[in-house]
Amino acid sequence: MRFSLPKIGQAVALIGTLALAPAAMAQGAVFNEQQKQAIGEVVKEYLLKNPEVLTEVIGELEKRQAEAQQAAQAGAVKETKQSLLNASHSYVVGNPSGDITLVEFFDYNCGYCKKALADVQTLMKSDPKLRVVLKDFPVLGPDSVEASRVALAVKNQLQGPKLLDYHVKVMDSHGRVNGERAMAVAKEMGVDMARLQKDVDSPEIRSALQENMALGDKLSLTGTPAFIVGETVIPGAVGLDPLKQLVDNVRQCGKASCG
Repeated sequence: MRFSLPKIGQAVALIGTLALAPAAMAQGAVFNEQQKQAIGEVVKEYLLKNPEVLTEVIGELEKRQAEAQQAAQAGAVKETKQSLLNASHSYVVGNPSGDITLVEFFDYNCGYCKKALADVQTLMKSDPKLRVVLKDFPVLGPDSVEASRVALAVKNQLQGPKLLDYHVKVMDSHGRVNGERAMAVAKEMGVDMARLQKDVDSPEIRSALQENMALGDKLSLTGTPAFIVGETVIPGAVGLDPLKQLVDNVRQCGKASCG
């Protein structure tokens, strides 16, 4: 296993902190520079003789960082709950009155989102009480932004199953998805194209995308897909079974993990 220099530096700092803290507490005093240097030499000598300790320490460091991120994301989910679950511009599919909501941030040019689409569809079919909110999060370039603007505008004309059909057809497109492709699918589905073009250029659509991007930043999302169930953020295409288990747990005990 190889570790990056920043990780090793953080780990050594953590070891130094753990080494200094008990002695400082026992003495009730702050170490001077000479004492700190002496303790540092002891820590260095120990690590050179026992380098495998770094593996354990870096593992603990990563665990703490992950826990801190999860706590921060849970707080952000609480803070943005209304926008996450009930924004007027979001695609709501599945059961609109469902007891549990699964939120997905996606990009029409994200290969992993395309793979996750089948999982979300299967989950909706097997769980008639599941409400799904789809949020455009076009992070993969101008083509994705164009496609999302069209898709958000299509929502003004299509609802329910037809809206989901549109989303699936755009997501299943071969090659790069852009505004032109999103428009072509809309035309195939009988959308009023003059109205659609007007809506695409409206301030409301730009505002909707800005809100979604701001939400993603608030939640510290680093890519797509990203799912939210309850107060838990799940990055990546994790597969059907983990998503189903999370939904079941939130339904059962209100948390991602019961027990």
